[in-house]
Amino acid sequence: MPPMLDSASMDIRQISDSERDLWNSFVAGWPTGDLLQSFEWGIVKARSSGWQPVRVMAFEDNLPIAAMSILSRGHFGKSIFYAPRGPVADLTNANLLKSLTDAARDLAKARSAILLKVDPPVPVEDVQAGDTLRRVGFRPANDTSGFGGAQPRCVMQLDITPTEDQLMADFKPKTRYNIRLAEKKGVSVRQGSGKADVRKFYDLLRETAARDGFLIRGRQYFETMWELLAPVECARLFLAEYQSEAVAGALCFYLGDRCWYTYGASANSHRDVMPNHLMQWRMIRHAKSIGCRLYDFRGVSPRRAPSADDHLQGLNRFKEGFAAKYVEYVGEYDLPFSTPMYWLWRSVVPRATGALKTLKRAKSTHATTEV
Repeated sequence: MPPMLDSASMDIRQISDSERDLWNSFVAGWPTGDLLQSFEWGIVKARSSGWQPVRVMAFEDNLPIAAMSILSRGHFGKSIFYAPRGPVADLTNANLLKSLTDAARDLAKARSAILLKVDPPVPVEDVQAGDTLRRVGFRPANDTSGFGGAQPRCVMQLDITPTEDQLMADFKPKTRYNIRLAEKKGVSVRQGSGKADVRKFYDLLRETAARDGFLIRGRQYFETMWELLAPVECARLFLAEYQSEAVAGALCFYLGDRCWYTYGASANSHRDVMPNHLMQWRMIRHAKSIGCRLYDFRGVSPRRAPSADDHLQGLNRFKEGFAAKYVEYVGEYDLPFSTPMYWLWRSVVPRATGALKTLKRAKSTHATTEV
């Protein structure tokens, strides 16, 4: 049994491997529970990226009431704590949140952690959640680069509880037209299986990264995700094919009644047959068929009305075509454990990371690894 963690108001302890089902059941049942807080995601990050998961859960009357999966990684004798899409808790409850952060502080002392970063999927309109985070010591990270942080700050989500006919009727006319065009041209969509299909998808992803100028991780990362998430039905791969050739692909995550369109890719050829539109429709229908109520298109531009110079504006238009709702989250919050080290982290690391990414782009025709 893992050691008990100090808490003034409730029973808080680390969760062992034998309690995986308890953990996943709680996260999956929480209204904002995310795959990135699942037990399996911690294993993915441990095997692929060197992060070590520590899972902390709060109990009241022996029933779980909050959870936070913390990823820890060391740098020069110090470490960074990150709870992706966490904590899984009522963020309007200051006492509960303080108990979780006190547990994180205890862990930080043993691991020389500089900070705990969180980015809960809570809408920005939930002012009380942001206030509670600040009351217990968190401060906004204010990362406005890319999608707005380590995870997208702004996403588009589609309620898929209506009938398929109603969903299609709500799409924009051009989106409906492109779906039917792809069907007429003979585009087919199938679920992928095995490493051979993962390689096909990765080849498409490399082609997309080279075309659009962004960094991606190495193929082994995606193979590890597939090996760990697919057997427990937390990930599915889709491939759109035209004339027996894979021309588009997507990797979706699943937990509880939610589906996330997490990675997408397309070939440079045959884009005129609109494979991405038909693939999205097939993925939406599949998510609905297995009982999902929400289809999350994931990241879009942090600007609600992208300008002409915003490289993400095309992504926004594509996802808007499916009648998805724009959702902005409260963003990243940091809980510093050491003020001087946190200042170094905030001032020095971003510049070093930016320089490293620039160097990688200059050295390669396609990006291979994210930092």
